[in-house]
Amino acid sequence: MKKICLVLIFLFFFAGTLWCEKTQEAEQTIADFNLSGFGEQGKKSWEISGKSADIFSDVVKLKDITGNLYGEKEDINLKAQEGSFNKEKALVHLEKDVVITTSGGAQLTTDSLDWDRKNQVISTQDEVNIKKEDMTTTAKGALGHPNLNKISLEKDVTLEINPAQGQNKDKDAAGQKKIVITCDGPLEIDYQSNIAVFKNNVKVEQKDVLIYSDVMDVYFAMSDKSKTAPANETASVMGANLNKIVCKGNVKIVRGENVSYSDEAVYTSADKKIVLTGTPKLVIYSTEDLNAAVGN
Repeated sequence: MKKICLVLIFLFFFAGTLWCEKTQEAEQTIADFNLSGFGEQGKKSWEISGKSADIFSDVVKLKDITGNLYGEKEDINLKAQEGSFNKEKALVHLEKDVVITTSGGAQLTTDSLDWDRKNQVISTQDEVNIKKEDMTTTAKGALGHPNLNKISLEKDVTLEINPAQGQNKDKDAAGQKKIVITCDGPLEIDYQSNIAVFKNNVKVEQKDVLIYSDVMDVYFAMSDKSKTAPANETASVMGANLNKIVCKGNVKIVRGENVSYSDEAVYTSADKKIVLTGTPKLVIYSTEDLNAAVGN
């Protein structure tokens, strides 16, 4: 009786395994797969293609994926080694060497990415790298529009701003102009409005100057590309030149041995001035004997 029961259990388990494997098999496997969507007046609005596709009832699994979004002002290209497309929910999941490139000149790379096609939102919990103009931003986790014009980076943010290589042949001068901004996050970037908002433990490094604050609003100058761009292209492209920096909360500015403290500080590049407000305090270190200087 025990042997019979063991045999029945084995058969049940083996049959269940076969059934699970069978249900996981694709309904159809094809090469050079292509999905497209069309908007008003039959104009193609998006497409996804892959070298091969395993088609299930609700999901299409793709390899060597290329996706394109066609907008009124900007086109977007997505690439990845693997991914899947949920036909019912219009969700695209991309994995391995994910790259988003926009016609406006921005590029995002990451290990995995979710694209909500209906709501036009991309998101990831992995590390991301964004390059645009002379700026490189790295962080962990991102949420924003596929065109990268507005994006929120969740934590461990680093933004590097470098002078344009073609505009500055002096490497030493370029190094002096390099700016590195870090924060715990989030960082909210609006490339169209040319503003980036850094939050939590913000730090700015440039040459011999360090600036610390709780929140920092960085206003960028419009790049030459956006000034000469046709009206039907992206309205604004963030450039690497800074117009203004507004620091808020526990502001600390270190320059050499001199340190200043304030509730708020505003730096404007036009006059290269920093205005401190909210009970400012300046600490100056000097090797000169002030008492002796006064006595003389």
